[in-house]
Formats: sequence, C-alpha cells, structure tokens
Amino acid sequence: MELVKCSNLKGVISMFYPDRFLSEWIKNTVDNKQQVSKEELRAQLLLKLGLVPTPATATTHRVIETVACEGYTRERVVFQTAEHLPVPVYVLTPHLNKARFPGVLALHGHGAGSRELVGLTDKGLEVTGDPGIHQRFAVQLVKRGFKVFVLEVLGFGERILVRDVDNKNNSCFGLAAGLLMAGSTLAGMRTFEARRTVDLMQTFKDVQSEQIGIFGFSGGALVASLTAALDQRIQATVLSGFANTYQDSILAMDHCIDNYIPTILNLAELPEMIGLISPRKLFIEAGAADPIFPIHGVKAAIEQLKEQYEKQKANNHFDYDIFQGAHIINGEKALPWLEDALR
Repeated sequence: MELVKCSNLKGVISMFYPDRFLSEWIKNTVDNKQQVSKEELRAQLLLKLGLVPTPATATTHRVIETVACEGYTRERVVFQTAEHLPVPVYVLTPHLNKARFPGVLALHGHGAGSRELVGLTDKGLEVTGDPGIHQRFAVQLVKRGFKVFVLEVLGFGERILVRDVDNKNNSCFGLAAGLLMAGSTLAGMRTFEARRTVDLMQTFKDVQSEQIGIFGFSGGALVASLTAALDQRIQATVLSGFANTYQDSILAMDHCIDNYIPTILNLAELPEMIGLISPRKLFIEAGAADPIFPIHGVKAAIEQLKEQYEKQKANNHFDYDIFQGAHIINGEKALPWLEDALR
C-alpha cells in the first residue's frame, strides 16, 4: 500500500482539537444560566457546594499551645467542626489595653498551611528569611489591633490524608475526588468549616461579634468569598489573589481541583457569586502580573462588581487595589481598608 505524504500534518491533526466544542459549550451554559434573585442564588449555591456533615453539637475548644510574641499572644486551639473532624486554629490576640477586638478569620492558600500566616515553617520553627507569598499576613493583622483566627484549611498542613504525608504538601486531589464521588465538594467542606470557625470566634468574650471580617488569599480567598456570600455575620471581606472570571482563570488553564464546583456555570459566573457579598463591605487585591488569576479577568470582575454595588447604592462599600506584583499578598491598601471597615 502506498503511503500518502501530508505536507501539513499539523493542520490536519488540529482539525480534531476539541477547543471550539468546549468553548461553545461553556458559552452556551453561561448565556443560558438561570436568572434568579440573590436569595435564590444563595440557596442554589448551597446545593451546588454539596452535602456537609452535621455540625458538632457544641463549639468548645481547648488550648494546646501558648506563645508570647512581640506585641501579641499566639495560642493554638483545637475544636470540632463535625464528627471525626478536629481542627487546629491559631488565635492571635493583641497586647492592647482593650476589652474587645474586631475579629478576623484568616484563610491561607496552597503551601505549608496556617503556619505560614503566623511566620512559622512547616516544622513549626520561626521563619527568618523570605516570608513567602502569604507575607505573614495574620501577624500583620494582629499588629493592627485585630483578634485573628487562622484556620488550618482542610487538606493542608497537619490536615492532609495519611497517604500524602510522605510525598505531598496537600491532599486537595484525594479529598476533592472522594467528596465529589460522595455528593459533596472540597470547596463546600472548607466553607462549612470556615462558618463553624465564625461560630467559634463568637464564643470568645473579647471578640466584637458585630465586627467580624474575613481575609483570604488565593484558594483561601475562594473559601472567604463563599463564606461571606452565605454568612451575613461577615461584615467586611478582603479577597487577595483570586477575584476573576471562571473563564479567564480556572477554565483558561490547569488549576487545583479544589477550585471546581460541579454545574456552577448553570447558576452564575464568579463575579456574580462574589457579588452575593454586596452590599456588605468588600475589597479586592490583585497583582498585575499574577499568572494564574490574570489581570484581564481581574478587571472584568471588578467592573461587574462595581455595577452590582452601584445598583445597591453601596459604592462606598467596594474598593480594590491592583499592585505591581504577581501571586502574592500585598496588603498596602487592603490592611488599612479593613481597619476602617471594622471600626
């Protein structure tokens, strides 16, 4: 049999690429998504996040570590979010002559877990060099007068699966895959635990329960956005290294599986989901050179959020900062904004 030579083999192969199919499928899904009220959107979002366990009957905690630091005390406490789910939380309390403080829930992204936010290595030693992408932002918060609660997000730090202990620094895949197969999502479980941590915060007598904020970075900002969208107790929200559109970020490149929520595009694009926080206070922080949450998607999200806040006559409750940097906490404008927001 004679072989036929092809002078444009790449062109022939490219005709089989499914890119157009996928982009059209996603576009049609977004264009035909449900048009619902904010109340219905919240209810539907809860369903999309999947099943969650029955909360523990009591929000009690025990202190397992206390360290005196410069200007604040760092405690590590443990509480139960649900059966078989003990959770460690760093609690940072300012050394100020005050009876009560505004409380902030701090949520980390990928890395060594909650220790990065308080200036520790994954072994629990003090960081002496580069603080990394999280920039010890929980320490920055406590030094501004907040009582800070740093949740060890499920799947990181000391909360990874046994099978991952020796060769991975997270269990996002194993947890997400198992939860998806069982009718839940990792985003949903993390949001459930964040809301339980707000329950915990309100048991501390020195926390101003009417002045609760949340600050999340990267994957932690995903959890912060969902928590604030669903929980009216959150009065001020900072999302760093995250706000975007789905199509420009997690659908434009490979991201961790913990970002994906089945059928969410039938309900809303990301700016609409973040918009559930309105008219409460919201600040967006983004690096102009962030490679995984690109700046064009950030700007698109900001414009849509501006419109949502304007419609509710709450323009002064929304602000943002695009700084010269990549995927990293900056805080230059976000931190003072949060001080004003929770005053």
